Amino acid sequence: MKRIYIFLFSALVITFCSCDKISQWRGPARDGIYPEKHLLKEWPANGPALQFKIEDIGKGLSQPVVYKNVIYITGLKYDSLDVISAFDTNGKLIWEKEYSLAWQRTYPESRGTPTIENNRIYLIGGSGDLVCMNAKNGNLIWKQQPHIDFDGKFKHWGIVESVLLTDNAALYVTGGEKTTVVAYHKKTGELLWKSKSTGGEKSYASSSLIEWKGKEIALIQTSNDLIGIDANNGDVLWIYNTIQYHTKKGKGEAANTPLFYKGDIFITYGNEQPALLFSIAEDGKSITLKWKNDVLDTHHGGLVLFDGAIYGSTMLDNTRGNWASVNWETGETNWEEEWFTKGSIISADGMLYLYEEKSGNVALVKPHADSLKIISTLKVNEGEGPHWAHPAIYNGLLYIRHGSVLLVYDIKA
Repeated sequence: MKRIYIFLFSALVITFCSCDKISQWRGPARDGIYPEKHLLKEWPANGPALQFKIEDIGKGLSQPVVYKNVIYITGLKYDSLDVISAFDTNGKLIWEKEYSLAWQRTYPESRGTPTIENNRIYLIGGSGDLVCMNAKNGNLIWKQQPHIDFDGKFKHWGIVESVLLTDNAALYVTGGEKTTVVAYHKKTGELLWKSKSTGGEKSYASSSLIEWKGKEIALIQTSNDLIGIDANNGDVLWIYNTIQYHTKKGKGEAANTPLFYKGDIFITYGNEQPALLFSIAEDGKSITLKWKNDVLDTHHGGLVLFDGAIYGSTMLDNTRGNWASVNWETGETNWEEEWFTKGSIISADGMLYLYEEKSGNVALVKPHADSLKIISTLKVNEGEGPHWAHPAIYNGLLYIRHGSVLLVYDIKA
């Protein structure tokens, strides 16, 4: 029997937020798409130029984010602490602050990606602390411990979540029997509401916010269900049991941000569990299953929707996988192809960026429904551990993290 490990490095989908500017997990909309333009459509033979690198950022699996020309990244330092560091665009350290006790068991590296808005940083540490910090100097604004206060429950690999913001609240998924989601005022940390408990542990996936028929809905995944929650008051709109479709090991280990498009929600799990697409009812109070797909069982590398096709990696076991594309409307598999192994994916300026997790190969890909069309590649040779941190793109630069090293490449056209 093969043993499968599931893990997520923070995340969810097309996110709706009234704020003008936000830096967060997997881009402004949490869908893996970065709004960059005028990027290279082909790299030099030896890859794009390395602009600079930053070493000793702390061991981590989280993404870097850039906010107001400052680079923010979390890492495990000093044996057991989650630390966030701020660097200028030349890689010089501006400040560094501890914010939580790190996860203490397997894969203790920092997991949470910062969510930054209005000069405030929101973070969840490996031990479950929720903090709000000043983005200019790292000073603590407020702190809550919802995991302790509400008897939260998590699965084997621990707490992995990046904070989701609404207009006035920071959301936190607790899991457990007291509540499923709690909301704190973004500025003060005051508890605004808590949902009823839907049961089960929290998943490894961060949540997302969508807008449907004038209503803001938080998409929440637990170990058992996909849940829609009214983001204004915490009312549970629907609960859909997704674990009923799981027949393999690793049941209920959601680790990917859902994709949302025109009233449909796509979710996928690793471990040979089926990918699922749901349609939301007009009143937003229920969802129905539209199709299942047995190929695109993404482990924790995220997905991208581009021009009617979903792109991501598949999972053969904990270390092996292919790459695939699925038709959004029908659920039919466009293609599945080998390229090293599974990994993470993002998109910008009409191109895909693949980062395979075993050897650190990065591919620039032209999206195509017929086949995997790799245009250029580079290889990450620095850092340590699995290549699990998702890439990011800001201001014409490609940010790739490998453990305690951040590499920044110039990909401007």
